Amino acid sequence: MAKPAFDPTQLPIDAIAGEAAVMLERLAPEWLRERFANPPDWTPETADESHAPRPNATPAAVLVPLVLRPEGLTLLLTQRTAHLNDHAGQIAFPGGRAEEYDSSPIDTALRETEEEIGLHRRHIDVIGTLPLYHTGTGYAVTPVVGLVHPPFDLKADSFEVAEIFEVPMSFLMDGLNHKRMSAQLPSGRRSFYAMPYENYFIWGATAGMLRNLFHFLRA
Repeated sequence: MAKPAFDPTQLPIDAIAGEAAVMLERLAPEWLRERFANPPDWTPETADESHAPRPNATPAAVLVPLVLRPEGLTLLLTQRTAHLNDHAGQIAFPGGRAEEYDSSPIDTALRETEEEIGLHRRHIDVIGTLPLYHTGTGYAVTPVVGLVHPPFDLKADSFEVAEIFEVPMSFLMDGLNHKRMSAQLPSGRRSFYAMPYENYFIWGATAGMLRNLFHFLRA
């Protein structure tokens, strides 16, 4: 499955999620630390691709890197290169499959982040994790949330990463920017979220994990 059987950027919008934005005071390091330290009762949103997790799903982890910028938190994301086998060309968190020598999903996320974009773990303050997310490509992904302290140097792995960029969290944590879309596939209709930002089309698993972060911060 090198590429999806459809171009998500060309699909019509079924609906706008439209929930109220996460309050800006919640997009602050101290508040986020407290939320992950003492999580509320909340219900993760199940994406279509998560409805039937594969019994032998491959463990993986990604870093959800929240960069502490003077103007407010941003989310650091990558665009994957076009030749990869899974999620080619898509917007993604840095991360990847777990290796047997990784001590935990956090270790996987930090190792993969350094390998993919050159961000050293000394800049990353891990504050918690989100629920396991099952992708249609057979991965069981642990999203690891970390605060990233500038200044830092980045160096993209040219095989895996075409581009590294940042998006304001205030944009991503606003339900008015969450678009519900769907595609008709041979296996049935698949629905997913998209969060287009400037020239970047954030969708699929990345958008699904961001929706869970959104619900977690709003709860």
